[in-house]
Amino acid sequence: MIPDDPHESRASAGPRAFFRGARAAATLLTRLPVGGFPYGDEEWRWSAGHLPLIGGAVGFFASIAWAITAGAGPLVSAVVAVAVAAVLTGALHEDGLADTADALGGGDSRERVFAILKDHDIGSYGACALILCTLLRVATLDRLDPDVPSIFCFVSAASRLGPTVLVAALPYVTPSATAKSGPVTTARLEQVVVAAMWVAAVGAAAHLLGGLPWGQAIASLVAGAATVATCGAYFRKRVGGVTGDFLGASQQLAECAMLLTFAVVRGHH
Repeated sequence: MIPDDPHESRASAGPRAFFRGARAAATLLTRLPVGGFPYGDEEWRWSAGHLPLIGGAVGFFASIAWAITAGAGPLVSAVVAVAVAAVLTGALHEDGLADTADALGGGDSRERVFAILKDHDIGSYGACALILCTLLRVATLDRLDPDVPSIFCFVSAASRLGPTVLVAALPYVTPSATAKSGPVTTARLEQVVVAAMWVAAVGAAAHLLGGLPWGQAIASLVAGAATVATCGAYFRKRVGGVTGDFLGASQQLAECAMLLTFAVVRGHH
C-alpha cells in the first residue's frame, strides 16, 4: 500500500526517478524499513518496473531461511521458506488472492465484486484459495529440494512480472475513492521492459550461481505467462480491468503455476 503523504506528488523524473523507483518498489512489496518518503508519481510509476528485482530479493532471503533449516528436512524447510516470504511481504499477495477469490467467487455483479473487495473478512472462497495455494507452494518446494534457492529466487522474481504487464495492458478499475495503488498502476511499456530485464538478470544469476536449468525455467515462464494471460482475460470480462487485489492474486497463481511446472518437469527426468 502506498502511504498517504501530501508531498508524494512532487516532481521527479529522469534517472533519479528510475533508481528511486527500486526503493519505492521495496516499500510497496515488503515490510523492510527502506524509507525514502515522499516518492513522486514518476518514482511510483517506475517502481512497477522493479517489482521482479524485489521479488528476487524476497526469494533470496526465503532461500537463506530454507538453507538454515534444511537439517530439519525438506518439508519443514519448505514451510519456513514460504513463511519467511509471507512475513517479508506482509502477506500482501496472499491478501490479494483471498480477496479476489471471495469477490469473483461470490460477486454476481460488478458492483457486488467491488463491495466484497472492500470487505476485510475472509470468506470460504478466500480461505480455500489461501490454503490450497500455500499447500501447493510448500509441496512443490519440498519436491524441488535441493534446488530450492535457485528456483525460488527465479520464480519469486518472474511471478512479479505479471502484475507489471497487467497494469500496463489493462485499465485500473478500482473506484477512485478506495484506490490505494495510485501512480504504480500507470506503468507503461518501458516499465514492462525493465521488469523483463530484471527477470532475465535474476535468471542468469540463478543459473550461474545455483545451476538453474534453462529448459525448466523457460517451461515455467510459459506456464506463468499463460496463467497471467488467463487471469487478465477473466478480470477484464468480469469487471473491465484490474485492481490491486487482482494483481496480488495473479502473482500468487503465477508462482504456483511456475513451481508446479518445475516439479512436473523434474518428475519426468
